[in-house]
Amino acid sequence: MGATFVVVGLGNPGDRYDRTRHNMGAEVVKYLTRTEGLSLSFKKACNFLGAEVKLEGISTLLVFPQSFMNNSGRPVSCVMSRNPLVSVESLVVVHDELDLPVGTVRVKKGGGLAGHNGLKSLSHHVGSNDFIRVRVGIDRPKSGGDVSNWVLSRPSAEEREVLDSAIERAGEAVRSIIRDGVDRAMNNFNVTTK
Repeated sequence: MGATFVVVGLGNPGDRYDRTRHNMGAEVVKYLTRTEGLSLSFKKACNFLGAEVKLEGISTLLVFPQSFMNNSGRPVSCVMSRNPLVSVESLVVVHDELDLPVGTVRVKKGGGLAGHNGLKSLSHHVGSNDFIRVRVGIDRPKSGGDVSNWVLSRPSAEEREVLDSAIERAGEAVRSIIRDGVDRAMNNFNVTTK
């Protein structure tokens, strides 16, 4: 492997979690893989589904960790150790975000972890919070409902339509980060309108 960027889509493996709110990151990685005419394959050494692609002409490894969300950092740390050109500044993590309205896409560099177990694991194993994030809004459950049930459930058909558009937009945000740099991507994607 000789990637310059690693794009990690957070989620849980297996059919039980496919297309749940918590798997937005994984869906973006799957979307990017499809748009390149490829499919993800299992990489046993680091326990992830992945594809090596040229995004915007730059060698990029797309990664969906096959550990559960709360242990996502272990496969990512393994991938980074095998790709010496990749640093925390070229690690892009795509994840669901409770604190954004459904379908909102935002780009962020570093910062807090907002109680997200996948981000906590990444920070622990990578040794830094300074990776780039592409956040896909899933909103919080109405009237104080249980957050863990919310993130692990599938959205309504109406929500799904909004999220499918957000997945495409998040894919464009990843491309913008690679092509234009994180600051320009933040300017492009962090406007107040969707």
